[in-house]
Amino acid sequence: MAYTQQTNPFKKTSCGRRYGPLNNTNNDTSLKSSPLNCWSGYERVPGTKEFSKGSCKKSSPAKSKTDAAKRLLKAVPDKKAYDKLSDENKTSFNKAAKKAKLPMKKSPVKSNEPRKTTKGKDRNFRTTEEGAGMTQKGVDRYKAKNPGSKLGTAVTGKVKPGSKAAGRRKSFCARSKGWTGERGKAARARWKC
Repeated sequence: MAYTQQTNPFKKTSCGRRYGPLNNTNNDTSLKSSPLNCWSGYERVPGTKEFSKGSCKKSSPAKSKTDAAKRLLKAVPDKKAYDKLSDENKTSFNKAAKKAKLPMKKSPVKSNEPRKTTKGKDRNFRTTEEGAGMTQKGVDRYKAKNPGSKLGTAVTGKVKPGSKAAGRRKSFCARSKGWTGERGKAARARWKC
């Protein structure tokens, strides 16, 4: 994926190049009147020259968090606006909302995935020692929340060559070849890869 500048103040031309301040092609007049921004987490000291020493000071963490929260709430005020976001933007919004400690009682979206726990009576996943992966109860809960899902538990027994179970095992083993973590290795061993 190519690097994209997110905070460049100059607009793009139709061919993708940037308008510059020297060639008088920059039509954005707001840049001329506004002072240059400081780094994130810093704010301008009033009455100082831009680029001079001491022109930016560290902003208080409480203020920056509330500012971030206000910006997030302004960008995504309700669930309808949240639903319109792409999956990538939803994850970045959730991370930013968590970091800014938004004054929300609940997250705007409710996850359909079962709680990821390997302990207790209502656990949905096996421990690493048991071979990782989901329990039957966890699969049933997921299917209840996601009708039409074809999720199933691991194929652990002896299978007939060419059967549906053999196909699932072959597919899983091919898909999980790169799983080198502790849980990944345990899951592959349970599937008999």
